[in-house]
This record gives sequence, C-alpha cells and structure tokens, in this order.
Amino acid sequence: MRKPLLMIATSLFSLSFLSPARAETVHFTTEEYPPFNYRDGKTPVGAITDQVRKVMADIGVDYTITSMPWARAYGQALSDPMTCAFATAHNEERDQLFQWVQPLLIDRSILIKHSGSKVTATTIGEARKYVVGTWRDDYTETILRRNGFPRIDVGSDFKASLKKLMSDRIDLMPISEFYFDKLKAEGNAVERVVVLSQQPMAIACQKDFPRDLLNRMQTALNALIADGTQKQIFLKYGLHLGD
Repeated sequence: MRKPLLMIATSLFSLSFLSPARAETVHFTTEEYPPFNYRDGKTPVGAITDQVRKVMADIGVDYTITSMPWARAYGQALSDPMTCAFATAHNEERDQLFQWVQPLLIDRSILIKHSGSKVTATTIGEARKYVVGTWRDDYTETILRRNGFPRIDVGSDFKASLKKLMSDRIDLMPISEFYFDKLKAEGNAVERVVVLSQQPMAIACQKDFPRDLLNRMQTALNALIADGTQKQIFLKYGLHLGD
C-alpha cells in the first residue's frame, strides 16, 4: 500500500506546485472614502468595495481588504506580490505601473469650494490662482501639476483636505463628482467650480500579479456590469450611474 499512497501524495504535491497562484490569497488595499470604500464597524463596505467582494466571491478566490492612508495603500500595490489597490484612477502616468481590472466606475473629478468663499473661477486657467488641496499620492496631485497649478497643498488623506476646505485653509479641492453629489445631498456647504478630469476607476494589481487570475477577475467584473449588478450596487448607496 505504501507505493500507491506515495504516488498519490507526489501527484497532489505536483498539482499544487504547478498552480501556486490559485492557492494564494489576494490582498486588497484601499482608503476611507465613503460611500465608495469605508468600514461599517470592522466590515469593509461601499459602492466600490461591494463590487470587489462580489468579483472575488464569483471566482472563489480568498482575499483580504485592508483600509489605510492612500499613499500606503498605493505603495503596497506597487511593490507587494498578490496585492491590488482600489479604487485607483487609471491614467497615462500609471498605465505601465500596474495590471488593471476595470471599470469600477467612470468618474469625473471636479474642483469644489466652500460655499461663501471668495473663489471665482469658471475655467481651469482661472482656478490656477488659488490654493488647491489634495492628498498624498492621489492621482489628482498629478493632474493638478500637469495643468500648471502653482500652489498645491498636499494633505495626509482625503478627510484632512476636506477639513481644510471647510475651514477655508485652502481655496479649492478636487473630488469625485459622485461624492460631491452626496455631500450636497447631506447639506454640506460646498459648491462645484469646474471639471478637472475624467477617468476610469479600477483595481490596480502589482505588475507580477498572475495573468490568469487577473483575467478571471476582469471576466467577473464584466458580468456584473452586463447584468446590471454594478448599477444596483451604486443605487444601494444612493449613487446614480449615467447610461
């Protein structure tokens, strides 16, 4: 009996050796950016997080989701094996840095001001004369610099920049158009100034992430978009996707 048992054990070992990626856990990093990504107690939730959870459940792969400051979340996805950050803006500067699963949404970034402030701008050119706040390693910092904004205040995270805006320590800040609509609906004193950019938001995976696993994730995301699940998830959080 020893020989057959040995052959079975050897075969099982060989199978596991040939498919290591399937046995590994995918580690997702994200930030606190409600209603897209946030924690309800200890549970990660949100209009983007729910899509990630559904994708991973549909393909049957183990995963973790950890919330942290965006600079750290982004940095880990750049360097750590089996790690992906969401929701990451897919732009020209980042294209070759990651492997991508998208779109979690097509988003417009707009510049906003605190209601009642003295900011008067209707174009990007006019907005350049003001202090604009963003947060470390967010894609909007790159867009602001590309557009020649000379005075950029870089905070630790989104909440810190929003707090500065509401206390008039900065004049403008970029924000997701979806999130601006939520702030307005909640009665916050903010006003739209001008559109800054438009881009797909995506899952950005470390460059050596297994291609077969990435393809399975993309197929699962395509399916939840096609069957209307993505739109229903956004509606659950009070967000409306355009047709």
